[in-house]
Amino acid sequence: MWLAGLLLVLTASWAQAADFRVTDTDGKTHSLSGYKGKWVLVNYWATWCPPCLEEIPDLIALHENKKNNLVVIGVAMDYHSAKQVTDFADGLLVEYPIVLGTPEIVRQIGPVPGLPTTYLFNPDGKMVAQQVGLITREAVESFIAKSARPKK
Repeated sequence: MWLAGLLLVLTASWAQAADFRVTDTDGKTHSLSGYKGKWVLVNYWATWCPPCLEEIPDLIALHENKKNNLVVIGVAMDYHSAKQVTDFADGLLVEYPIVLGTPEIVRQIGPVPGLPTTYLFNPDGKMVAQQVGLITREAVESFIAKSARPKK
């Protein structure tokens, strides 16, 4: 579970990047600063990765649930062609932006020690969590809810 010991607050130098800028498969540019005021979840995945495919319905639900104030960006890794990725995402009815992963994108956002890998940025644009492995809608929503509570 994401919050049960696998949650990492990052302090590495690459995690301190002020912004990232990526272009999705529709040609739209997305930047962390462009989503200021929203949670941003960046998910590295691949079409051949079973846990990646298992979490896609939860990522779709997170992105569509506007009360979460959260944007999901999927970064496809280890692909043969852009068409393969877009056809695959379209077949799963993915509505969130899909970016074709490159070494430059990985340098901007964070390393990919395994698939899936997810990074969560708070509404101030600070990276607050990383998860290697499957995530769930419930774990992300719980983390956001706990983060929104006033500190005692």
